[in-house]
Amino acid sequence: MVNYENVPQNLIQAVVPSNDTCKEFIANDIVSSNPKVVGIYRLIMKAGSYNFRALAIQGIIKHLKLLGTTVIIYELKPDEDNFLGCNMINDLDIFKSRSDVIVANRISEELEDSLDKMYTPDLSGSDY
Repeated sequence: MVNYENVPQNLIQAVVPSNDTCKEFIANDIVSSNPKVVGIYRLIMKAGSYNFRALAIQGIIKHLKLLGTTVIIYELKPDEDNFLGCNMINDLDIFKSRSDVIVANRISEELEDSLDKMYTPDLSGSDY
């Protein structure tokens, strides 16, 4: 059994504030381009999964809304019309046309025509 008795506990305590700082930074970075509407592309990250209640993107959405930004969400099969006060849209063309910035975890083929307005950590596009 591993003994963590001598591991500094402040490392663990720093994780939550660090994650919050990162979400706030991302939201501020997105807003710096002055978008009227920010689109969140897919809350569901894993194929076959329909649980998006505990995703990190929720913190970014909350920060964007605190900054006064309108946020819409594209999801193929939304359970509801509204999530965290954001309209859910299941028509990709409408979503793309309404979004000034599209936030996506990964670049997908269906977003190739919107690369000029993408905000993503997937710089290489190697995931599709």
